[in-house]
Parts: sequence; structure tokens; C-alpha cells
Amino acid sequence: MNPILIWPTVVLSSLVIVAATAALVARFALHNTKSEHRAAVLAAVADIVKAVRGKR
Repeated sequence: MNPILIWPTVVLSSLVIVAATAALVARFALHNTKSEHRAAVLAAVADIVKAVRGKR
């Protein structure tokens, strides 16, 4: 494979993996969660995703 195409492919693949992981974590966190607790759960999931990505 052409080395010029490897880096964009790696970057795009990693972004897709991170996005899919965040969506799955949010989905599993909201499963069987009462509506009054959903905002707190989503805030906690956002904090976890930020910590994993190194933004915190």
C-alpha cells in the first residue's frame, strides 16, 4: 500500500473507532436508566470519554 495513503487511513480508522466506542458506552449507560437520571449519566459518560481522549 502507498505510504501516503496509510496515515489518513489510520487517522480515519481511529476516529471511527473512538466515535463508535463513545456511542456504545452511551447506549449501554442509558439502558434501563430512568428519565430523571439520564442527564447525569450522559455527563458522566462525557467525562469518561474526555479522560480517555486526554482532554482532562
